[in-house]
Amino acid sequence: MKPTAKIELPPALKTDLFGGHFRSFRNDATGFLTKLAELGDVSSFRMGPQQGYFLNDPEMIRDLLVVNAHKFKKGRALQRAKNLLGEGLLTSEGEAHLRQRRMIQPAFHRARIAEYAESMVEYADKMANDWSDGEVRDIDKDMMHLTLQIVAKTLFSANVDDDADEIGASMTALVELFNYLLLPFSEWLQKLPLPQSRRFKNAKNTLNAIIYGIINERRRSGEDTGDLLSMLLTAQDETDGTGMTDEQIRDEALTLFLAGHETTANAMTWTWCLLSRNPDKESKLHEELDTVLDGRLPTIDDLPNLKYTESILAESMRLFPPAWAIGRLSLEDHEFGGFAMPKRSLILISPYIMHRDPRFWDRVEEFIPERWETLSVKEAGQRNIYFPFGGGVRRCIGESFAWTEGILLLATIARKWKLRMVPEQEIALQPMITLRPKYGMRMQCQNRER
Repeated sequence: MKPTAKIELPPALKTDLFGGHFRSFRNDATGFLTKLAELGDVSSFRMGPQQGYFLNDPEMIRDLLVVNAHKFKKGRALQRAKNLLGEGLLTSEGEAHLRQRRMIQPAFHRARIAEYAESMVEYADKMANDWSDGEVRDIDKDMMHLTLQIVAKTLFSANVDDDADEIGASMTALVELFNYLLLPFSEWLQKLPLPQSRRFKNAKNTLNAIIYGIINERRRSGEDTGDLLSMLLTAQDETDGTGMTDEQIRDEALTLFLAGHETTANAMTWTWCLLSRNPDKESKLHEELDTVLDGRLPTIDDLPNLKYTESILAESMRLFPPAWAIGRLSLEDHEFGGFAMPKRSLILISPYIMHRDPRFWDRVEEFIPERWETLSVKEAGQRNIYFPFGGGVRRCIGESFAWTEGILLLATIARKWKLRMVPEQEIALQPMITLRPKYGMRMQCQNRER
């Protein structure tokens, strides 16, 4: 007979003076989760009135994301993100989410990604050619600019060169203000004429104007370019045959603008940081690029031969997964690790914590791309110890796009440049929607040919 789950709470850290653990989490989110993980595979915390649980066990993570995924919906962070993203793929639930996913999936099929690869290399090469030997650049901003251009071109056939800086600034403002949306009672705070509310509204209006402009231009032209935007414009509901409204298309477009460039840009920024800190690994990368490419630009056909390049990206995302935490809200009572968790509980898991768990990884803090020569990304994912793109039915739809883009950008730029952090560059984490470097990433460009 199955034992009855414990009704007491799992172990917890001492609460703050007010708001449960909200202040501790807000001040140092990854540090807070690290301390929770030290309490055991299941621990508890409180965010204001919300009772939360942190899981750090592969089988429990599988239970949450795969086996019993139907018992949970997205957590508060993405519930609040609807204020910006509407009912896009990232925030929708249930049948609506499955319908949207089926509609968008063809844009990420293998043949499509092969077409996108040319644009990825073209934009990366253009950026590499614009750099000068010895100059210091904000590499985090450069990567944001680059991945924004790529997602606009590949998914929406749009050239956003003129608007890229404005879009990037608005995206950054929204990401920085996202923590404000997570504050208790932010639903009411947002209605007040506070500076944060005005900045959020202005940034959102800027992005709306640009996205609706792209949609309106395509509707006027009537051109079917075969890209994601054309698919959305011509899509029809299976039940009543109606098409998508401009608002629905805007929600999907903005979701993919944000998710499609923010995550890859951060992965690339942390990768350059790690290569700067590990010149021996960088030398091994350059050796592979010189051998495989022999001075030419990479193509998608080179991917099977760029194994070490792929390992570098995999290891970078182990140490600094862009999607560093995943939250769910329970729709019904459930049990994890012998603890009963009632309906409406917040359940949190963290790729950042699991990817650094010494029970599953050797020398967890070290950058060792070679570990991926004996452990495949697929195998680590099946063991639920590596999940930078989530898992189950909510697994990132753009995973193949992101791998292809990351490898090609790394190969295109690294064949020509070494990037070195400037001596005064401070490194710290800024866990928001994604895992950003808190103080940016200023690096000096060093031409490999000199």
